Amino acid sequence: MNGRRSQLKNLVPLALLSAWGAAFGAAAFGLHTPAFDDHPGQLARLHHVLTHGPAPWAWNADWWAGYPELQFYPPGFFYLGLLLHWASLGRLSAEGAYQVLLWLAWLAPGLAAWWLLARRLGDGWLALPGAFVVLTLTADLPAGVEGGVHVGMLPARLGWAGLPLLALALRAPVAGSGGVATAAPAGALLALITLLHPAHLPAAVALVVAAAWAGGGAAGRRWTAVSRPLALGALLSAFWTLPLLARLGHTRALAWGEFTPLAMLVRHPLLGVLLLGALAAGRAAASPQERALAAWPWFAGAASLVLAVAQRFGVHWLPAHRALDGVVLAAALSAALAAGRALGALAGRRDSLRPALALLAVLVAATVGAPTGTLRLWPHAPDWPALEATRRGLRLDDLWATLRAAPPGRVLFLRAGIPLVFGDRWWRPHTHVLALTPLWSGRAIVNGTFTHPSPVAALLYRGSAGPGPITTLVERLDGVALFGRPLEALDAETFNAWADRLGISVVVGLDEDLPRLAALRDNPAFSPRPAVGPFVIWERPGGAAIPQPAGPRHWTLEVPPGPGAWVSARMAYYPLWRAEQDGRPLPTRPGPAGDLEARVDGRAGRLDLRYAALDPYGAAGALLTAATLAGLLATARRPGWRSRQRPAAGGPALTPDRSRG
Repeated sequence: MNGRRSQLKNLVPLALLSAWGAAFGAAAFGLHTPAFDDHPGQLARLHHVLTHGPAPWAWNADWWAGYPELQFYPPGFFYLGLLLHWASLGRLSAEGAYQVLLWLAWLAPGLAAWWLLARRLGDGWLALPGAFVVLTLTADLPAGVEGGVHVGMLPARLGWAGLPLLALALRAPVAGSGGVATAAPAGALLALITLLHPAHLPAAVALVVAAAWAGGGAAGRRWTAVSRPLALGALLSAFWTLPLLARLGHTRALAWGEFTPLAMLVRHPLLGVLLLGALAAGRAAASPQERALAAWPWFAGAASLVLAVAQRFGVHWLPAHRALDGVVLAAALSAALAAGRALGALAGRRDSLRPALALLAVLVAATVGAPTGTLRLWPHAPDWPALEATRRGLRLDDLWATLRAAPPGRVLFLRAGIPLVFGDRWWRPHTHVLALTPLWSGRAIVNGTFTHPSPVAALLYRGSAGPGPITTLVERLDGVALFGRPLEALDAETFNAWADRLGISVVVGLDEDLPRLAALRDNPAFSPRPAVGPFVIWERPGGAAIPQPAGPRHWTLEVPPGPGAWVSARMAYYPLWRAEQDGRPLPTRPGPAGDLEARVDGRAGRLDLRYAALDPYGAAGALLTAATLAGLLATARRPGWRSRQRPAAGGPALTPDRSRG
């Protein structure tokens, strides 16, 4: 009876943490879909999965002249939304699923940190300060409160929450015990982290290495034990990673961030305190699991430095500045372990002191971290506009009605984001709500999204669809440049040539852009239309022919007569496309705009474009994933699975874990 009462008492701090999180979430977004920054674009991606299914290579014809949207962006977050939709038998809309995932992404890091620390410290109150810091941590981290919740990088934040759970799941491998059964939870979490956001993979692998380094038993046995989760994680995520790696030449790395850890420490002194606490954690560690947690920040830091060096040599696919999320989280958890031990020592046998000391530690952390922006304690409600209100305020329904009635073709937005406040700073509160245009107007768009990795996007950002990373955030280009040229220097001839290749029939800008739009003043190909709210509009009177859907993965385009030549299909190039005319296959190649070109014989007629149902690399990856799942299920049916499984899973997180292997 006393044990049960003690466990319930230990859950009080979890209830307090959850209540704080619920109050913050209710004040920030409640039951509304946020419109700030990336949120509308992430919602559009969820619509894509619900419409076209989970295949990563499924074609999204709505953005950027088409793109296999989730082959080159982590799909895990959107798969969770699809599962919610399926579990509700279709009753939960994309917006409803997005709101569930928004709440989950906001709360999950703090709750996962509390569970890990409560398990290691054996006391829910001692776990509270560290969990509170993780929940409210923002600093300059993409997965923090500002980047991960406010800006809308929800997949990154949800993947971040998987790291503390991975530390729990590695318990048995740290001890050098068990086989596939004990490796399965950690392997599944590694796969989930990969699918949610590979930026956290360096920190996850660093944790596994730290576990092998700190574990008990023979070294060979330990390294063998922790290699199993790594192998399982790679195999379970192979259906996405294998085609991703095979097709890297058809995407452009987003390398706009800077790796500046020292500047981050200067701006956020609390991070320096966390690093000092992480140094002290080595002395406080009382088990192999705790020694692994204490060593984790330094292994993760080394991994981020390796990535920074790789970037110097042109390897941009896993940006080092994104790996800092995992380093900071590791330091916070390691410091929380040391702080929890210190608070426990201060309280001694007087259990009644622990709540007071824990709350005092929370207050100190808030006092130090809030003024410098390291911790975000409360939202400023006007900074969290709802999608419905933004839609009304910008008269988007009127804009979308105008676009529905416009001549056929794609819509080119001169800006990716719409400012939500007046000003001239390159970054000010804005929304990428135009990314939802295909859903609400039925018109495919070019631009209007967050910074995108497609070759066509690279053409708009830097004037070339060719290889090379995209090193500038699109917000820096809004109202300033297009097709790699300053707006004032972009002439009508160049503009029209690119617009023709991309099938542009409507151009939409903002009224404040008018003085710089030399390319659209007196342009014979585009005529101005009446403005709608803040939007100025030009139309191509005859429209532009673009491929039209004719069946599953089948589009058609009418080509005019002419000499035999390479013609643009006005669709983005990708190796899974095949072109035919009168049933005869045609040669294809990428064009200068990143578009698909087909060699025609000059006869007028219908060009058939067929997109493969299955990527061969994706098929190979799917087979690896399916075979791994089948093997795990077969292992699960063997006698003794549950007894081997239980140690890896952790426990109710209310008793200290002091095992030494």
